[in-house]
Amino acid sequence: MAKPKAPRRTLDSYTVKHINKAIKAGDCVLMRPSDPGKPSYVARVDRIESDGRGANVKVHVRWYYRPEESIGGRRQFHGSKEVFLSDHQDVQSADTIEAKCTVHSFKSYTKLDEVGNEDFFCRFEYNSTTGAFNPDRVAVYCKCEMPYNPDDLMVQCEDCSDWFHPACIEMTVEEAKRLDHFFCEICSSEHQKKLQNSHTVAGEPDKKVDTKRRRR
Repeated sequence: MAKPKAPRRTLDSYTVKHINKAIKAGDCVLMRPSDPGKPSYVARVDRIESDGRGANVKVHVRWYYRPEESIGGRRQFHGSKEVFLSDHQDVQSADTIEAKCTVHSFKSYTKLDEVGNEDFFCRFEYNSTTGAFNPDRVAVYCKCEMPYNPDDLMVQCEDCSDWFHPACIEMTVEEAKRLDHFFCEICSSEHQKKLQNSHTVAGEPDKKVDTKRRRR
């Protein structure tokens, strides 16, 4: 007579022996891909289970998708370490975990002094069936009106505070790195107008002019 299967139990944590790291629910991990030629999969551990003997440990995970794995594919503004938290859930052997990693918020990622191999960032949730993103829009910058890619160098206008790609303002990256001050084309034009107006006022001392202006 076959022995009944031991009931599975939820573990608070589990030490993956081949990497000597303890994992728990909420941790992000790199998992071995089915194709050795592909990069490791990124996942968030939602639950850890084992059989009654403490063997055959399984992890319930929620996959992160890389931009190239999404329906729309990788776009110009996607960072090299960007991933999307998907609705795709799965159960995998804990033995397929290759390393622990960190998936930062977009804001905290941009503040890192150094980005390691195990550092990623996420600013979108992704529906793997429909290809929809949440949020469905983010702030855009520059003349090209693209979302910010943290891999790209951008320069900030000291007047309007908008950010610009060097190529979009006809400048090389090397030239942009040497800048001490930068004013975009629109703000430079406004600045020239103010200078011209101030010269006109100075040339007509008898004319009364209200020089108070409100910033928009």
